[in-house]
Amino acid sequence: MEHSSSSLASSRLPPRVVQAVKSPGGIEAWLVEDHTVPLLVMDCAFKGGSTHDIAGKQGCSYLMTGLLDEGAGPYDSQAFNERLAEKAIQMSFSTDRDGWHGSFKTITAYTDDAFNLFRLAVCLPRFDKDSIERVQAQIMASLRQEAQNPNTLAGRAFFAGLFPGHPYGYPVRGTLESVGSLSRDDLKECHRMAFARDRLLVVAAGSITPQELAQRLDILFGDLPETTHLPSIPPVNIGSLGTRHHVPVDAPQSVIYFGRPGFMRHDPDFIAGVVLNHILGGSGLTSRLFREIREKRGLAYGVSSSLSCYAHVGLFSGGTATQTKQVDAAISVIEEQIKDLITHGPTEEEIEDAKTFLIGSYPLRFDTSSKTSGYLMHLAIEGLGIDYIAKRNSLVQAVTHEDVLRAAKRLLGHGELFTVIAGR
Repeated sequence: MEHSSSSLASSRLPPRVVQAVKSPGGIEAWLVEDHTVPLLVMDCAFKGGSTHDIAGKQGCSYLMTGLLDEGAGPYDSQAFNERLAEKAIQMSFSTDRDGWHGSFKTITAYTDDAFNLFRLAVCLPRFDKDSIERVQAQIMASLRQEAQNPNTLAGRAFFAGLFPGHPYGYPVRGTLESVGSLSRDDLKECHRMAFARDRLLVVAAGSITPQELAQRLDILFGDLPETTHLPSIPPVNIGSLGTRHHVPVDAPQSVIYFGRPGFMRHDPDFIAGVVLNHILGGSGLTSRLFREIREKRGLAYGVSSSLSCYAHVGLFSGGTATQTKQVDAAISVIEEQIKDLITHGPTEEEIEDAKTFLIGSYPLRFDTSSKTSGYLMHLAIEGLGIDYIAKRNSLVQAVTHEDVLRAAKRLLGHGELFTVIAGR
């Protein structure tokens, strides 16, 4: 693919200006100020997540965040959601392995309402009995429905096998037994443990000034405790490399997950690893795995790989789905392509094409306020600094063939994978 030097130069420009904001009470945030449209998006995260769920209470964080917009302060669930609907305010909360998250999106005419309702949800959730029972039942119904879903079962077995006995190996949403045992007291304790200002990250994008955001931060989060104690997380040791695990599922296709240790985000070879992964399986229609598995052999409709960075471990992983009789062939192709990259590395052309795509597509992460805010939160969680946007493309451009070869040998080792197959 041809790119003019002028287009490449323009794509290296910082897509947004990020400002650091600090409230009078000391709460910090990142802001991309944009008054083009009367819209505001705000995201927050509290470091912690489902890895801190008490043993036997897995899923408590997931249920707790699922209840934050089901009644707060003076409003029960119906009244709270009526107020969101009246003002067309979008609000959501979620849990992942390393954090508790919340966000809202509003037109500026209803900024006051959005901040007030978000403050109530974060600081004063009600956890009413009827709401608990309803959301608890919804989660358990979903877990039952997925009991024969090969994607879900493969994913659970994949994490359990990679992280045996570690909180990363437990399902974020818990199990039927653990979710069914959760009480209102469990949820209140989980909330008390989760939300404290010393673990808070805040980003915003849209029509608000730094001065206004600074004033609102203290109102929004000022009632939260400064600190709370989180249980420590044990060291992570990835296990089961070089083995395959079969999950019996009566389904027409088999799902394949594969993985091994990856890079932590601040590893000096991380960006080279991104280029490498783009070539192997991260670039969709142009990746080696897609070309070899789908285009040449017709073994699967899609296949991909990725680099994931958790707070305590890096992970290289990927997956595909194929007819059961073709599972061995698909896995063999995956292993062959990985071993070829270890032995020979990618070509210069593959590396340049990957860098061109990664650089040229970067501004697309900022073409809406929601995407901007979400990506800023991603950078904040990974501790990359407010200046990362301005320098990211130059980091990609600086990657050399030698860098990718070194990253391939470090990331892929001798090619040992932990592989899970869910199917007949």
